[in-house]
Amino acid sequence: MKSKKDLSVNFLGVKFKNPFCLSSSPVGNCYEMCAKAFELGWGGIVYKTLLKTPSYECSPRYDILTKEDLPWVGFKNMEQLTEHNLEDDLRDITRLKKEYPDGVIIASIMAKTEEDWTEMARLVEQAGADMIELNFSCPQMTDSDLGSAIGQKPEVCKRFCQAVKRGTKLPVIAKMTPNITDMCEPAIASIEGGADAISAINTIKSICNVDLDKKVGLPIVNGKSSISGYSGKAVKPIALRFIQQLRDNERLKDVPISGIGGIETWEDAAEFILLGATTLQITTAIMQYGYRIIDDLCDGLQHYMEEQKVDSLHELVGVANKNIIPAEDLDRDYRVYPEFDYKKCVGCGRCYISCFDGSHQAIEFDLKKRKPTCNKDKCVGCLLCSNVCPVKAISKGEIRFKQGKGENRNTEDIIV
Repeated sequence: MKSKKDLSVNFLGVKFKNPFCLSSSPVGNCYEMCAKAFELGWGGIVYKTLLKTPSYECSPRYDILTKEDLPWVGFKNMEQLTEHNLEDDLRDITRLKKEYPDGVIIASIMAKTEEDWTEMARLVEQAGADMIELNFSCPQMTDSDLGSAIGQKPEVCKRFCQAVKRGTKLPVIAKMTPNITDMCEPAIASIEGGADAISAINTIKSICNVDLDKKVGLPIVNGKSSISGYSGKAVKPIALRFIQQLRDNERLKDVPISGIGGIETWEDAAEFILLGATTLQITTAIMQYGYRIIDDLCDGLQHYMEEQKVDSLHELVGVANKNIIPAEDLDRDYRVYPEFDYKKCVGCGRCYISCFDGSHQAIEFDLKKRKPTCNKDKCVGCLLCSNVCPVKAISKGEIRFKQGKGENRNTEDIIV
């Protein structure tokens, strides 16, 4: 029997036994929750954001976005920061570090003034935190000078990072907001201010649903609602896009990244690692399935490492970045036609309808035999048909290169 692959990673000089962490959120809100997570095998915890004054939350504060028979496609959360007194949270961090010395504790902090940022950094270091994450990104703060309002102003990010570094020698991570066009600007400013790494992304400002009878967004709080953070599987593509852009930037390409946003499975985790994340933070999947998902995450990632024949996760970090290129550099002469597996095909006609109504009318359908075929004279190779097939009976088939740039393209069509 082969021994399991080592999932440990070194992030900012701190060893994590695996890359999986609780993100700063309701899932890491107190000693009892964090202790349970460590007992079950999580590598690190980003303790729910500490503020000098505890938050007073609304009720109810969650909503979900569903699709067909799927449960949580997306999740809306109107909760803010810690609900405890600062002294209680600091005491819990100290206790956790004493009882779980091998577990990494990252203290998430937020403040309004430079003096408070410096003081908060000093306090969490004294409490025993291993590193500090700066919350520049919470989208539902009741104070307009906090959270994502900070992350949208590069000069403020830089100034607050400098303030934090005056209060601590611990590694510092700046947590970026996705509620901005270009995340690179505040990220660069944060690094210039002394931050050692970037974490991305936090939740996206949203309204998930509207009650059609009451004409109020959900959840309804005494007749009203509010814009607030959106997370879950649906935000993964947006998170991956921002991480790729961070790695693409010449000034940020070597900056360590902690990836966040829609990670539910080991496959999601591997995608974040391949695009440049070293550690991974999770909330919404835990809220749905519990801390126990750590077993599946670790087992799956270990099997993937075995398959890829690597001994360290660091060998996979950022491997896919070079394969994400500007749209203008894509090979426009490349064509992939659909291939039908008639043993799997159930003759539902979904591919025909989608191609006719939403693409190039290239799928022809024999009503008697309930059999689709492809008219290659019309087909542009978009493969919409493959994406809508409910039984995965359509795959990539014949590949052609039209005459154009590239080696061995001397005829009108080259069939590969």
